[in-house]
Amino acid sequence: RPPRATPKPSSAASDVYKRQQKLMFRRLPFLLLVVTVGLSGCAFKEAPLPEPTSGPDVFLKPDTTVVEDAVPRNATLATLLASHDMPSDLAYQFVEALREVFDPRDLRSGHPYKLIYGPDGRFRRFEYHVDDDRYLQVKSLAKPTSFDAILVDYEKRREQVSMRGEINQQNNSLFAAMMTGGGDTQIAVDMAQIFSGEIDFNTEVRLGDNFTVLYERFVRDEIHITHGDILAAAFENEGRQVYGFRFEVPGEAPAYFDTEGRSLKRQFLKSPFRFDPRVTSRFSYRRLHPVLGTHRPHLGVDYGAPTGTPVIAVANGTVVSAANSGGSGNMVRLRHNNGYETYYLHLSRFAQGMRRGARVAQGSVIGYVGSTGLSTGPHLDYRIRRNGTFVNPLTELRNMPPGDPIPDEQMAAFLTVRDRAIAKMAGRQPSGDELPVATTQ
Repeated sequence: RPPRATPKPSSAASDVYKRQQKLMFRRLPFLLLVVTVGLSGCAFKEAPLPEPTSGPDVFLKPDTTVVEDAVPRNATLATLLASHDMPSDLAYQFVEALREVFDPRDLRSGHPYKLIYGPDGRFRRFEYHVDDDRYLQVKSLAKPTSFDAILVDYEKRREQVSMRGEINQQNNSLFAAMMTGGGDTQIAVDMAQIFSGEIDFNTEVRLGDNFTVLYERFVRDEIHITHGDILAAAFENEGRQVYGFRFEVPGEAPAYFDTEGRSLKRQFLKSPFRFDPRVTSRFSYRRLHPVLGTHRPHLGVDYGAPTGTPVIAVANGTVVSAANSGGSGNMVRLRHNNGYETYYLHLSRFAQGMRRGARVAQGSVIGYVGSTGLSTGPHLDYRIRRNGTFVNPLTELRNMPPGDPIPDEQMAAFLTVRDRAIAKMAGRQPSGDELPVATTQ
């Protein structure tokens, strides 16, 4: 039988069919998007979280135990280790191991230390703060009685600090003004020594004087701060401006020079103290003696200071004598160049090495303030004799010649250092300078 012919759709049915096809093709992108998202969700679906368990948290035991403390008074390394139950034979090996890098006798009370033990209670490491620059580290090696000891440098950040201060009613000394401005006592001492040939900070400081100082400091752990060298300083004293700039001439020790490259170092320091004693009696040919009650010459200057205050040599010299001298008490006598001699009276004791013929350097300690001999209280009677005649120490020093100036071949380098320091003290950062400058008031 021949196949039945398919009937042709009517015109109306054909129009409906075409509209359905168009609608389907319009919806096709949306359907594909729905299918894709659904499939992706199925493909990347995260695994369900585990069910929470009941019960307390489990704390893991640390793999080390750390003991931190400060060295007690009168302790030795042996007694310190014994206080932490280290066996004596082990402590002996410990001390012997560190002798090559650290003298056990240099252990200082108050210095912090740290002991670190493993989980089995076995000693691992010992750390001890030696000074502001280093700490001692002793490690246990593979053998129980074997140790390795080294001195480790602290990691520090170097900074430059510029600060200003003024002598006024509240801060009537360089020391007080420096502390109020956020500086350090050592910076004040160093600054007084730099200008010791230009200003007597015991007698010549006046209200209204002001200063600026640029110095280095080193910061460790953002807490521990140590101070380095003064790089530059300026002091205005009764309207007179003096400057000091640190510069190292090749082959010589660093020194300080004024704006023209002239040395600030004089043959004599202005004071036999490092800083800030007070003048209690001046040079006079007729003074009422506080003990004898009669008028007689006082051929020196009296500085009041507590017993034990270090007394320093004002210039390089040789010890003529260091002995008790009757009414002068314990006295050191030094001979210097150009016909000068200096005398230091009423000392409580002499510094080590003070004997006839010994050489002393400017600024070195020669004795300590006391009240020996004819004295009503602790003070230093300081005298200068030139070519056999006693002269007034407060005025004679103005006649002392300065040290050597900057050599001509180094002047250009010095001027560069000077100009950069002046810019930093003024709060400006010179171009190409790698260290930022902090400014305090």
